[in-house]
Amino acid sequence: MAVLSDETWKRHANPWSVWTRYAAFPILVAAVWSYHAVGWWALIPVAMTIGFLIVNPRLFPPPRSTMNWASKAVLGERVWLKEDRRFLPDQHASVFYALMIAAVVNLAALVWGIISADIVLTVVATLNVLIGKSWSNDRMVWLFSERSRTSDEYREWLY
Repeated sequence: MAVLSDETWKRHANPWSVWTRYAAFPILVAAVWSYHAVGWWALIPVAMTIGFLIVNPRLFPPPRSTMNWASKAVLGERVWLKEDRRFLPDQHASVFYALMIAAVVNLAALVWGIISADIVLTVVATLNVLIGKSWSNDRMVWLFSERSRTSDEYREWLY
């Protein structure tokens, strides 16, 4: 994501980009899970979903407005990367790193659920990953909201 151009960041800030990426994650999980039913043919839907995720930030036009949660989450991520992953007060970083640890644990549970064909573990881990991603995105909204108060450049990203 750090290598996106200004134009691509604008396009990625479209809420359709954000929400279709959310929707693509369970589809990716289902595509990987389909290995249990179709064997190596599962690589086709897996590759298609990964392909979609790669082109997604470029797929949609810039949003008509960035005054929404999804756009601000993307703009917050852009700020976070631009500022070398700096946060506001220390507690923000602590929460974010706790979320990253939870994401690793849930991804490990998700992988185990898929490998062991445990549908309950797979579904619960998938939901936990999405909840964690939402919380992380909310932190990015918070970061962007704070930074845009003091930065003319960031404030210009709002329209």
